[in-house]
Amino acid sequence: MNLSRLITLSAVNMRVLLKWGGLLAPMSACIGTLCAIFLWLLDQVTNDRIAHPGLLWLLPLAGVGVGLTYHHLGRCAEGGNNLIIDQIHEPGGGVPLRMAPLVLVATVISHLFGASVGREGTAVQIGGSIASGFGRLFRLDHDAVRIVLVSGVAAGFGAVFGTPIAGAIFALEVLSIGQINYRPLLPAAFSSILADWVCHAWGIHHTSYHVASGIIPDWGGSVFHTHPALLIKVGLAAICFGLTSLLFAEGIHRLTPLVRRACPVPWLRPAIGGVATILLVYLVGSRDYLGLGVVSMGHDAPSIVNFFHAGDYTWSWLYKLLFTVVVLATGYKGGEVTPLFFIGAGLGNTLSGILGVPADLLASVGFVAVFAGAANTPLACTFMGVELFGATDIVYIATGCFVAYLCSGHSGIYLSQRVGVTKHTHPLIVANMPLRQARSLMGVPEKSHP
Repeated sequence: MNLSRLITLSAVNMRVLLKWGGLLAPMSACIGTLCAIFLWLLDQVTNDRIAHPGLLWLLPLAGVGVGLTYHHLGRCAEGGNNLIIDQIHEPGGGVPLRMAPLVLVATVISHLFGASVGREGTAVQIGGSIASGFGRLFRLDHDAVRIVLVSGVAAGFGAVFGTPIAGAIFALEVLSIGQINYRPLLPAAFSSILADWVCHAWGIHHTSYHVASGIIPDWGGSVFHTHPALLIKVGLAAICFGLTSLLFAEGIHRLTPLVRRACPVPWLRPAIGGVATILLVYLVGSRDYLGLGVVSMGHDAPSIVNFFHAGDYTWSWLYKLLFTVVVLATGYKGGEVTPLFFIGAGLGNTLSGILGVPADLLASVGFVAVFAGAANTPLACTFMGVELFGATDIVYIATGCFVAYLCSGHSGIYLSQRVGVTKHTHPLIVANMPLRQARSLMGVPEKSHP
């Protein structure tokens, strides 16, 4: 290649980089700022809910209010994360800009009154909505829209959890089970890192988790990064994590059509979830399963942070699963991921006593592994584990995520995912088939749509 041709090629590449940088930088800054506002609001309403326990009694009414708002203004925005995934696969009508304010306000209201929902769904929808708006503003073609939407998802995910690398990988991996298209990797990574930086620059700080090293001497006295007996125990626990992922996803998918048949009026369904949540609080005798559950009101009460220490939390993971499935199946907004962190860390804490594994290690593995199985994103969750807990125990973290992913089957919380590579051979499941259809072929009734 002669010098003039090399200079020309470099100039073309530089123009492309400047073009994408000029588009993605303001988009990511906008997403990071909205995520910062969202996280700040969550802290405020969580404190208000704890200070005013009587707000729980208004949860059914608040749910109906949100339901009415979506009924009149939401339209296709009701599709949430699945709409964004569909638009990445087959760009068409786009993701409406109103999705961002709608889901932000709806999630804040859900948390204020005590619904057991997360925050990932809101961040991803904020990212996808803003990205789609930028795509329309700059009149991008379908290929460019796909890249922008993936970058928006990465920015939202990375900023809301403070895990920018996991955010980038998640945005690529969540689209197709077992298959990743790396073309949007650089834009996704750029957007996720920048959005996380902007969110942090606004003064938002994420919860820190301390995990003691899982490195222990082997039978010869040498120190190695993996202990065979400990790895086997983690693998056994990971099977439980995967089955719990399956239980969570199928619980939502099977309960949702039952609720819709019982209550044909969409905006009334959240009232059912609100009443059920109040009943669960009094049946369980605790309010610790409301909201995010990252920290608790009591020193030894169930929470994600407390699960990293020894304690009696035997059924906490199951209670949180019930609280979350009920509200998500009845239409509350927020997301599934932070409750999945709670479920995984709580189950890990419980299994640690049975298997003789340090509580902090198995809580950290369960934290990401249950999410990996439910979202079918084992690589993103492995990176998330490294970003949150450090790289020392990466072998255990990866083992937990990979095994849980395999054990969760052809199910998941995002039914618009496509099957890139099947987890196991099935004569009717083929490449590029939506997960929604794959579930029906596995003998599981398809989830009905609103």
